Amino acid sequence: MNGQEGDGKRDPYDYPPHWEADVVLSDGGTVHLRPIVPDDAGLLVAFHGKLSDRTRYLRYFGAYPRIPPRDLERFSVVDHVDRVAFVALLGDDIVGVGRYERLGSSPSAEVAFVIDDAHQGRGLGSILLEHLAAAASERGLRRFVAEVLAENGAMVRVFRDAGYQVSREIEEGVLHLEFDIDPTEESLAVARAREQAAEARSVHNLLHPRSVAVIGASTDPTKVGYVVLSNLLSADFAGPVYPVNPEHRSVHGVRAYPSVVDIPDPVELAVVAVPADQVEAVLDGALAKGVKTLLIVTSGFAESGPHGLHAELRLVGEARAHGMRVVGPNALGVLNTDPAVRLNATLAPRLPARGRVGFFCQSGALGTAILADAEARGLGLSTFVSAGNRADVSGNDLLQYWETDPNTDLVLLYLESFGNPRKFARLARRLGRTKPIVAVKSGRHAVRPQLAATSAEIDESSVQALFEQAGVVRVENLAQLFDTALLFAHQPLPAGPRVGIVGNSSAIGLLAADTARAQGLRLAFEPVDIGPQAGPGEFAAAVREALTSPETDALVAVFVPPLAIPGTAYARALREAVRDVDQSKPIVSTFLAAEGVPAELAVPTADGSPGRGSIPSYPSPERAVNALAKSVRYAAWRQRPQGRLLRPAGLHTERAQQLVREIVTGKNVMLDDGDAVRLLDCYGIGLVPFRLASTENDAVEAARELGYPVVVKAVDERLRGRPDLLGVRLDLASEDAVRRGYGDLREVSGDDEVYVQRMAPKGISCFIGLQDDPSFGTLVSFGLSGLISTLLGDRAYRAVPLTDVDAATLVREPKGAPLLTGYRGDQPADLAALQDLVLRVNALAEDNPEVRSLALDPVLASPEGAFVTNARLVIGPSPARPDTGPRRLRAIPSD
Repeated sequence: MNGQEGDGKRDPYDYPPHWEADVVLSDGGTVHLRPIVPDDAGLLVAFHGKLSDRTRYLRYFGAYPRIPPRDLERFSVVDHVDRVAFVALLGDDIVGVGRYERLGSSPSAEVAFVIDDAHQGRGLGSILLEHLAAAASERGLRRFVAEVLAENGAMVRVFRDAGYQVSREIEEGVLHLEFDIDPTEESLAVARAREQAAEARSVHNLLHPRSVAVIGASTDPTKVGYVVLSNLLSADFAGPVYPVNPEHRSVHGVRAYPSVVDIPDPVELAVVAVPADQVEAVLDGALAKGVKTLLIVTSGFAESGPHGLHAELRLVGEARAHGMRVVGPNALGVLNTDPAVRLNATLAPRLPARGRVGFFCQSGALGTAILADAEARGLGLSTFVSAGNRADVSGNDLLQYWETDPNTDLVLLYLESFGNPRKFARLARRLGRTKPIVAVKSGRHAVRPQLAATSAEIDESSVQALFEQAGVVRVENLAQLFDTALLFAHQPLPAGPRVGIVGNSSAIGLLAADTARAQGLRLAFEPVDIGPQAGPGEFAAAVREALTSPETDALVAVFVPPLAIPGTAYARALREAVRDVDQSKPIVSTFLAAEGVPAELAVPTADGSPGRGSIPSYPSPERAVNALAKSVRYAAWRQRPQGRLLRPAGLHTERAQQLVREIVTGKNVMLDDGDAVRLLDCYGIGLVPFRLASTENDAVEAARELGYPVVVKAVDERLRGRPDLLGVRLDLASEDAVRRGYGDLREVSGDDEVYVQRMAPKGISCFIGLQDDPSFGTLVSFGLSGLISTLLGDRAYRAVPLTDVDAATLVREPKGAPLLTGYRGDQPADLAALQDLVLRVNALAEDNPEVRSLALDPVLASPEGAFVTNARLVIGPSPARPDTGPRRLRAIPSD
């Protein structure tokens, strides 16, 4: 009944489920947002009763001490269409209400909200406005109006700072505000900035707690609770540590408490180390105590099976609803080496050396080994988070934090999966402009079941291009991760790809040179071999000369220690030579067979750990040069223009989304011709006109209507796609030709139906498509059509959303692309038209994540333009939450 009851009224309990959301506030806390229902009447009365007289006056323009029954029913019973209200819930209490009411039958609605006095200043007003605007857009509204007392400065700022174009009039102390609610570049930028600040703050709360409780602290050295407490105390955490153990008065000589609620002072971080079946009971105490963040090191949740997953989802839902973020479960823990914090809330025994590297590791099992490896190689860390099951806090949250963390210059990621691939790509692209991101991505080819129907294998060079598009330096394993990190952490970025090689072994120098060429680097000069008998002074002179050469962007020092002179003397000579010259060029070395930063090549910081300017050493010249090549490619990416996220003209997003909502079901479906044409038309993607004909006379009539010459094509795609053109008859210029063509195709296919299509200008056949990918979300692909291109995998890919630079690069990247630019004197195709088509496909994907796959094939690219002659679209449930709409945390799946 479409949400309507038998008497024509809408069910006040029936609202779109996706309107519910957990959101992060400006102080890093969380609340749960959902549409109001009649059962909230009692909560509304309690909420109203807590409001100050001043707040009531500003909201209702009068005293309004209590809500009359008639108003209470109007406030709590809405239709979720013309009258919509959201409540912000913290635990079982309403802390904010926002609502809109349509004005008559117009596309405008009056909007208003009120926030609990104790929660004002936390950004709730702007979040309610975002969610109300999104809901109103879904319901066909285009404009909000508001009446606000001129003295209500806080509310006026909410509207003014939201990024909308607000018009205002004042009369008798009341401001009348009006603004269109369609997202603008400015409103989107405001929302993104607020999202970044709020999510960064929530991670700041995790990494800078002023107090820590260990729930499940144990006196048994074999228990997790013993290890965590020991590590916190050994690191000399800067704040108080409270063991929670109901059976002991003290643990490790520190007074213990029976439960977290018995701790007399505030607790900001609670480390949960009790068995899985006790975690839910512990949660109640943490909620009552007002803990900001839960770090759950306990295992036995989603990784253990369906029952564990159910418990994990319920746990995270409760925690978020009560204002808390959750790290874990099954987490190794978190570290912060800042001397003002000294936090080691992990199962790893030692706090690593202080450095300027932030590390996010999804796998708890690998975390201890990673920390030990970092210490062995002399790689200092600023912060480290091992998030285990990532039920809540994820790598995306850490990217938000590290972007503005002054103590972090380099970000390392060990990822097994992406919670929200589109958001990851957006955040990485922004962060990568100022701080390198180096990532190991395991499980690249493990496609999730819900992606199986619309995912395709992507060659490794394309995967590399996708990571580079997002500004991420991708490595294959942990050894490469540390190799690359040592270079980024200690040396500057190169200005270009020209590499100088200096050493005392011609064989090792040639090996380095071969590796450099294979990695696309250029040799500034032939490798310099000073010979095995040269002394430290000669070695230093050769290094100095190579670094001062204007032809050199980077230096590789390869060295085999001679028998007569200690290798340490050469190492010191190398370090001294570097000090005497311009230090803007990166240096890598193969020295003393060392891995990491040898003491002789280190520039120590105040605490003795290697700092900027230290020269990393690698066991082999190949590893040294490979790390340098990644630095060169990243530096080149940073220097390239970013481009702009352009929306082509003539888009009809609302019409498209309405069409998709009408079509989408619980499974993937291929659109029929009519729906496909209508959806593509919303984005200005026009197909060359065609008709479906089921008789010879119908085909002739269609040809006459379309205008000669025409093409007659089989309905069966397998026939149309054959290279022998068995299912296609081209360039039919007369009635007789159409009749012959129809007869031929009917004989071949055994089918009465054929397509008759106007003949497009001759051109190069191209393919533009959309597909799913487990790492990047939706991809736009481009290549030349045909069997050979398909077999060779000659396709280029970019992740949604694309910039104009991405689109221009995409259509030039396939190996066959020179055919489009006038190969051997041919007239070049209209590349601008192809780029525009790519951006329209990108917009369609960005607005409609339900479009699971799309194939425009062939697109005929000619000097006259780009002409789409065939399209296939598959629509189904979106496999992952898109990176659009109002701010919200990753949704917790329903059981």
